[in-house]
Amino acid sequence: MQIVVLAEFAVASGGAEKVAVESARGLAEAGIDVTYIQAIDGPMDPLLDHARIRRITLGNTDIWARPAHRAAFSGLWDAGAATRLGAALDALPVRPDLIHLHQWTRSLSPSVFPILFARNLPVAVTAHDYFLACPNGVYYRFDRAEPCTLKPLSAPCIAAPCDGRTRLHKLVRVGRSMAQRATLKRRRLAVIHVCDASVARLGGLLQELDVTHYRVDNPVRVERQPPADPARGDAIAYVGRLTREKGADLVAEAAKAAGLPALFIGAGPLEDELRARPGVELVGWQAPEAVWTLLRRRARTIAAPSRWFETGPLTVYEALAHGIPVLASDRSGASDAVIDGVNGCSVSPDPDTLARAAALFRDDTRTARLGAAAHAGYWSRPMTLTKHADALIGVYERILAVPGTAVPSLRSAIRAS
Repeated sequence: MQIVVLAEFAVASGGAEKVAVESARGLAEAGIDVTYIQAIDGPMDPLLDHARIRRITLGNTDIWARPAHRAAFSGLWDAGAATRLGAALDALPVRPDLIHLHQWTRSLSPSVFPILFARNLPVAVTAHDYFLACPNGVYYRFDRAEPCTLKPLSAPCIAAPCDGRTRLHKLVRVGRSMAQRATLKRRRLAVIHVCDASVARLGGLLQELDVTHYRVDNPVRVERQPPADPARGDAIAYVGRLTREKGADLVAEAAKAAGLPALFIGAGPLEDELRARPGVELVGWQAPEAVWTLLRRRARTIAAPSRWFETGPLTVYEALAHGIPVLASDRSGASDAVIDGVNGCSVSPDPDTLARAAALFRDDTRTARLGAAAHAGYWSRPMTLTKHADALIGVYERILAVPGTAVPSLRSAIRAS
């Protein structure tokens, strides 16, 4: 079985690439031959160093590193990227059975879809966001700081000044979405969702396309160890990019109202605003090991109060695995794992509600109980790399099944190899 994993980076520069890299490794460890195609030149994660993983680089540049006029045109349709991808696929020593696409907006553009379909290859896309339907990718009104309710590419959608950058960026992204929709019409596409809410929400937005939906949890690479003791912590912690749509400002407000310090690990456009607030500590980006060493010592809870419909915030699952309760937005995919009052709080991301929830973590007994339940609950059904790969193989089997025949078993082929 030959699977191509197509992503734009080969390191964990974001959640999509982290999952792509870890998925490739999990599949290889399960006995699947993987070709990892990396669109943008750059370093390789050591996880891709495996005998069953072949790595190919297309030599693209990041769209944000290109001159503005070139970025605009290539963002709409990058014929060069498509040609390089086609040549890479045609040069493979064995024809792949399936292409698994993780991201295409930073250098590939919608031009890659016809290349994949022209080779009569099944295509699966993991929905890490909403770019399959929404021009700005997050189905969120940056102009109003609230989730979007408009039909993508409707007249109100096109007119809305909703982009996080400029109106020009919005126009380019509308053009890209129109080109993408045109390439996907009358084509069969498998969409893999990483949370339950995404299945319903994105499923409703893609009704005009021939889409089959699947559900697979993201992998969580955390070694099991004794649970943290969050009752000994001193702060409400936040990990990630410091933006308003992710609710970084809400964390600072909620912590202040609860009488607790706010600890921020990360960077972003709200950095200066947050640093000016009393009771806020910013430590910047840290290596993963340093992040969890710090959080296990300092965090009473990890807050993830996204205003947007975030799909699969990996930090939430990692926190639960460490035995740290989570204060999560009920709009995000975290609500799949965070049970209000059991292993954390799942609440509306508004200041008053978050402040009341944050105040609950002043109680040592409650905080300790939530942390212990978080650890026990996660490890009763851990989202390991092995389980993730097994679930993906099951999805691939269903995609590759010929209607009216028995589903071919990749597991049997692996055992026989």
